[in-house]
Amino acid sequence: MTDTTSKPALPDRLSVNPRSPHHVAEIFEHEIGIMFNGKERADVEEYCISEGWVKVPSHKALDRRGQPLTMTVKGKVAAFYR
Repeated sequence: MTDTTSKPALPDRLSVNPRSPHHVAEIFEHEIGIMFNGKERADVEEYCISEGWVKVPSHKALDRRGQPLTMTVKGKVAAFYR
């Protein structure tokens, strides 16, 4: 079931937010995972492998548009298909 030939290559930078220029809808048709500093994280909003950071939501805080505020955390990032 891990046939990666039919799946698009994972980009260096990807965002879950459809309004972001780094959002690729075809990627989200498949389930992906993010390893951050050796542990799998399920709360990643955006990542960049080359720069080594992820953006995660900051608890209950919202911006003026009602979107969750995100914190940028630096470390070793790896993305993969499940």
